[in-house]
Amino acid sequence: MEIGAAAQSGWPDAARRWCRTQRIISHPSSRIAMRSTLKDIAQALNVSTTTVSWVLSGKGEQKGISKATEERVMKYAKELNYQPNLLARSLHYGTSHTIGLIVPSIGDLFYSSLARVIEQEAEKFGYALMICSSESDLGKENRMVDALRAKQVDGILMAPTKLSDEKIVSMLDDKYPFVLFDRYYPELPTNYVIIDNENSSQQLVSHLIRRGYRKIAIITTNTYLYTMDLRYRGYCNAYAAAGLTPDPGLYGVVEYGDHEVELERVLDRIFERVPDVDAFFFATHIFASRFFAYCADRGIGLDFGFAALHEEPLYSVLAPNFNVATMPIEGMGHEAVRILLQNIKNRSGKKKADAPKQGVILSCSLKYRD
Repeated sequence: MEIGAAAQSGWPDAARRWCRTQRIISHPSSRIAMRSTLKDIAQALNVSTTTVSWVLSGKGEQKGISKATEERVMKYAKELNYQPNLLARSLHYGTSHTIGLIVPSIGDLFYSSLARVIEQEAEKFGYALMICSSESDLGKENRMVDALRAKQVDGILMAPTKLSDEKIVSMLDDKYPFVLFDRYYPELPTNYVIIDNENSSQQLVSHLIRRGYRKIAIITTNTYLYTMDLRYRGYCNAYAAAGLTPDPGLYGVVEYGDHEVELERVLDRIFERVPDVDAFFFATHIFASRFFAYCADRGIGLDFGFAALHEEPLYSVLAPNFNVATMPIEGMGHEAVRILLQNIKNRSGKKKADAPKQGVILSCSLKYRD
C-alpha cells in the first residue's frame, strides 16, 4: 500500500527515510541503482547463469548460444548497467586482465611518458593498468608490490630502487610474472628492458671531446644502481679512448634526498675545484633543468658543452647546443608489455610453465647539436 507524502510528513526522519528506501527498492528502475549479478540476469531472462557468463565474456557464439539469446542478454545487462565482479572472475579464471606498474616518480617526464605507452600497449590486449609511484622509497616500493599482488594483478612492471632485492627474489621464487625496466639486477635471472647505458654515455662524452672540450664534469646519482655505474663507465671509456684522464674534481654525485640542495652543493664544489670546467654530462636528465636554475641564480653564463641521457623540452630553449641520447620510450614500453604478457600466458597455462627470462637492451637515438 502506497503511503502518501502528507501522511508521512509527521513521521520521524528515520521512518521517512525507511519508507523512501522501500519505494526505491520496489521500483523497477531500482535494478540500475543496485549491483546486479549474473544470477539476477539469468533469473529475469529464464536462462542459465552459465549462458549469461558465456555471452558477457564474448564466448556466446563459441558455445553455441543463439544470436537471439545473446542479444537479449546483452540488452538486459546494458539496461542494468551490469558491472562484473572482477575479483570473483579473477579467482574463477585465474586472471584479472590487470597489470601493475611501479615507477620511482610519476611526475618525472620520462616515467610518465613511458607509463602512457605501457597503458596504451596493455589496452590493445585487453589489460587495464594500475600505476604506483614508489618515490624511490624501498619501504613504499615493497608495500606496493605486496598490495598489487594482493589485488590479484596478473603481473608487474617496475623500475626498482635496487636498495634491496628481497621482493625481486620473492617473485622469482613464486614464479610470479614481472619485468624490470630502466633498472635491473645483473646478478639475478630476471626479465628486463633497458637502454645501452654504457655505449650511449660513451658516445655523448666522446662527441664533447671531439668538439674540443677537455674538462667535462659528470653529474650522477644513485651510484648503487648498476645502470648508473654503466653510465659512469661510458664517461671513463670516452676519456680513455681519447688518451685522456678526467680530473677527479669533475666527478659529482648528488646524494639521495633533497636533490635541489644536494645539486647546488655538488656544483659549488666542482666550480671551486675546477673553475675552468668547460662541459657537463648529466647521467640523468633530472639535473639538467635544475642546472639552468643554478646558473641563473649565480649569474653564470651557459657557454658550456652539454650532454645528457633523455631529453627535456627546456633544453632547446635555454641551450640549443645540448647533445642528447633520446630514450626509446615506445620500444621500452612495447617490449616490457610483450615480455610480461608472454610470461602471464605461460603461467596461466595448464602446465604453468616458467618462461625463459628475457633481457632486452635497446639503443638510444643520439642527437648532436653543437
